[in-house]
Amino acid sequence: MEQLELFFKSIFIDNMVFATFLGMCSYLAVSKKVSTAVGLGAAVIFVMAITVPLNWLLDHYILQEGALAWIDGSSNGEGFSGYDLSFLSFIMFIATIATMVQLVEIIVEKFSPSLYNSLGIFLPLIAVNCAILGGSLFMQSREIPNLGLAFNYGISSGIGWFLAILAIAAIREKIRYSNVPPALRGLGITFIITGLMAIGFMSFGGMLTGGTEKKAEKAEKAEKVETVKVENNKKANDLADNTTEIKK
Repeated sequence: MEQLELFFKSIFIDNMVFATFLGMCSYLAVSKKVSTAVGLGAAVIFVMAITVPLNWLLDHYILQEGALAWIDGSSNGEGFSGYDLSFLSFIMFIATIATMVQLVEIIVEKFSPSLYNSLGIFLPLIAVNCAILGGSLFMQSREIPNLGLAFNYGISSGIGWFLAILAIAAIREKIRYSNVPPALRGLGITFIITGLMAIGFMSFGGMLTGGTEKKAEKAEKAEKVETVKVENNKKANDLADNTTEIKK
């Protein structure tokens, strides 16, 4: 359930584009055609699925305070375990992302030259896409406990970004034939649609909270019933003691 909850929450509730507005440069620039949006979105999923777990390993075994304890086998502040390399997080995370983006660029250029040419400069710019860096930083700040959840979070966040750019690309292809006011054509209407889509995605906020609230209400009612039972038992015992004293 924890894996499933994180998966849906990262796609719909904490969507990189609609919840935190990260990766807007590529989102706006490469969303004119569905074909290019699909290619870039798939590349983002691939990069996030690899970089978030890798950065989780870096964070837990190198960067955090005391993370180097595995080198000397101690955790009492002696040797390497006393080092705190968390100030290197940005540099290490960006280095990992840049390496993976270079790998993606080589693969796309090899197997799909047309997609490589259509993406242009925005393919290498994935390395500085704030959505991808944001995925690693959110993973760190939210203290995701294990590698499996980190991998899940990387894939689901990438899928959320993919769905966002795919949806806006499909809409932008259709509104070319619509009678949009001249002042709003281009980025103007795109920003408005993005805002409306963000409001729509906010409605998913209750998808994972309704059950929790009901469980909390049930737990509260059960606690009240238990309290009443304890009080009644206490009163019954007091009454029995008083009856015994009167008889004596």
